[in-house]
Amino acid sequence: MGGDDPGSHAFRGRTPRTAVMFGPPGHLYVYFTYGMHWCANVVCGPDGAASAVLLRAGEVVEGEELARARRPAARTAAELARGPARLATALGIARAENGADLCAPDSPLWLEQGGPADPASVRTGPRVGINGAGGDGQAFPWRFWLDGEPSVSVYRPGVSRRRRVPESETL
Repeated sequence: MGGDDPGSHAFRGRTPRTAVMFGPPGHLYVYFTYGMHWCANVVCGPDGAASAVLLRAGEVVEGEELARARRPAARTAAELARGPARLATALGIARAENGADLCAPDSPLWLEQGGPADPASVRTGPRVGINGAGGDGQAFPWRFWLDGEPSVSVYRPGVSRRRRVPESETL
């Protein structure tokens, strides 16, 4: 829903940066955020229509030693890939992987089919960090996770904070 979603990088149209999001499906769209983290999305819509899903978390099931070397601050296995930037770091995803074909047999990154999820365990809620122009996270509650999955970061709604006014400004 890139063209209809103010929270999407593709909302304002195709650019050299977002071209991967416009298809074909099965490719990786990688972007740098906050000037310090890589995040990854899987392109999932038809060729020509911007659509991608942010990879928010994962469980390291193979190569834990390498993931720990990439994420030495992780205290537990669940923390290795908890959150989109940590997941990208644990998997070694950076700019060079942008556009990788996740369905190609010779790709260094690929998707594998897992078992079906129990529909009763699937949870959804507002996305994190999406604000303004209808992109409040509520308009498109596309944050999905499996209930009880330890690698998924807990959703914490934003809290409005009052600005502390120094005493010198109140006089």
